[in-house]
Amino acid sequence: MPVHAYMHSRLMEESEARVEMAPCFDSPADTLVADRILKNPDAYRRWEAEHDRLMRAVSEQARLARQVVALRSTAFGLVHRKAIFEYLRDRRITGARRHRVFALFYGIRDYANAVVAEHGNYARCSSSYLCTYYLAERLMQDAAFDEPLRLYAHRQYENVGRYWDVALAQTEEEKQAIGAMIALRPLLKY
Repeated sequence: MPVHAYMHSRLMEESEARVEMAPCFDSPADTLVADRILKNPDAYRRWEAEHDRLMRAVSEQARLARQVVALRSTAFGLVHRKAIFEYLRDRRITGARRHRVFALFYGIRDYANAVVAEHGNYARCSSSYLCTYYLAERLMQDAAFDEPLRLYAHRQYENVGRYWDVALAQTEEEKQAIGAMIALRPLLKY
């Protein structure tokens, strides 16, 4: 029996339920970002509006197979959007180096506002990522979703890390440690 495409309202209901379940089942990092969304009504409304837009691109597809592809595309985009904060968190970038990351990423802008804006993006994207993962695995039962996405996310994270490592290298010692990567910087950015 063929499964029909999912309505937008169903995708949103499942997504909202998934964000609400995050504190019970997920890693501390996922729990933290979902908690920030859930405990702040303005943040929740903004996440909901952004996620609504993402799910609309999925629900507009008339067939389930096309919805699966659209959901995969959405997940890949979210991997990119949450990469900078994951880099900062995992590499424990603080102080002047953190200021430099935001200056490189946002240009000359108020550092505090840039951090707040980027953390908000990270929290919303991470919450939406949890939802797309859940929708793909549990609702759409996309067997090809998990491993390729994990592999892509890992490689994307490595590339972003290399790019930022090159961008942040200042001392001769740091530059020598990443010597070959400096020559590849234009390709890493691409």
